[in-house]
Amino acid sequence: MKILAINAGSSSVKSSLFDMSGRAAQEAQPPLWQAELDVKESKIEIEVGGENFSRSLTEAEKENPFETMLSDLWQGQTAAVSGPDDIAAVGHRIVHGGPDYYQSIVIDQRAKDTIRTLFEFAPLHNPANLRGIECAEKVFGANVPQIAVFDTAFHHNLPPEAATYALPEELRRRYHIRRYGFHGISHQYCANRAVQILGRPADRCKVIVCHLGNGCSIAAVSNGISVDTTMGFTPMDGLVMGTRCGAIDPGIILYLMEKEEPDHDRLDQLLDRESGLLGISGTSSDMREILEARSRGDARAALAFDVFVHSLSGYIGMMLTRLNGADAIVFTGGIGEHAVEVRSAACKSLAFAGVQLDFAKNRAWTDDSDVATAQSRIRVLIIHTRENWAIAREALRLAPAAW
Repeated sequence: MKILAINAGSSSVKSSLFDMSGRAAQEAQPPLWQAELDVKESKIEIEVGGENFSRSLTEAEKENPFETMLSDLWQGQTAAVSGPDDIAAVGHRIVHGGPDYYQSIVIDQRAKDTIRTLFEFAPLHNPANLRGIECAEKVFGANVPQIAVFDTAFHHNLPPEAATYALPEELRRRYHIRRYGFHGISHQYCANRAVQILGRPADRCKVIVCHLGNGCSIAAVSNGISVDTTMGFTPMDGLVMGTRCGAIDPGIILYLMEKEEPDHDRLDQLLDRESGLLGISGTSSDMREILEARSRGDARAALAFDVFVHSLSGYIGMMLTRLNGADAIVFTGGIGEHAVEVRSAACKSLAFAGVQLDFAKNRAWTDDSDVATAQSRIRVLIIHTRENWAIAREALRLAPAAW
């Protein structure tokens, strides 16, 4: 059974095709076909059968770039199926489910209308997610179930003390203000994978998952359940990120409103797209470029790295208190998996908790590996997050209800 997973963003669309027959439904497998559309560059990159293909869109294809990418699934040298009828279901990552959606659902008109009402909660993400749904419906037709998998769902059952902001109850109820949390698909997958690696019962395992990419968040997971997380009402809260400020004194916003008199859009641009690593370094939001500049003696890049690690290690420490200790700390995402220096610096500050990193293993890491010393009281795991497979698995679970 072939299922397509789609992660439609504002500037890129990622899609993966999985054969979910047999063992693949229980254990993550590499995709049969995967593609990434860069909307700004009008470029498609595809991997199929161990080969990589890259091409620029023609002027005609730029009119419907997402549909063009999907047609490459059954056309030309990148074809992996004979046609759209070979797809049994399509799973979509939806960033914000709001108060209504806290588990995956089969998409209908009501679901699309609700996702549209949540644009204000995730203005960069939910509109793009909805466009992905509408394009997929157009390409695959009404007979192929579309499944929504929500990034906020994993955190829905946060305990009240973790989910509640110290604001008047009337405001919280009227505007559905709470800590929603994000990256839930990744956090849940990595926590479950950590349990497998540790070889311990899931109901007796405490894991801290650090999802570090352009967007960053940490989740404390106890017995398979999220009990705290760093992102909040929006994905802007918590850790320092690529272009997002993370948690700051709200008084700074009031101060800037008085001094700069910015409108809503300008504030959003400042806090969401001009801050974080980019704002501190002045040159880049990419940790790889930050590390390279730091090695050349760039003081602002060095400060950006230090601030990032200060934020990261501080929140890991906070999650250790939430869980009263942990069995493992997981690093995942582009930074989490590839930035050796970030892992080293963060773990160094956690020596008080008995974390001991094996520096040789840390530098010669492989996917899904333990890079702690034998003596470390907490295991340190590098796990390659497989969000698209997790989305496909949810689609497999729910699709029969729609047939």
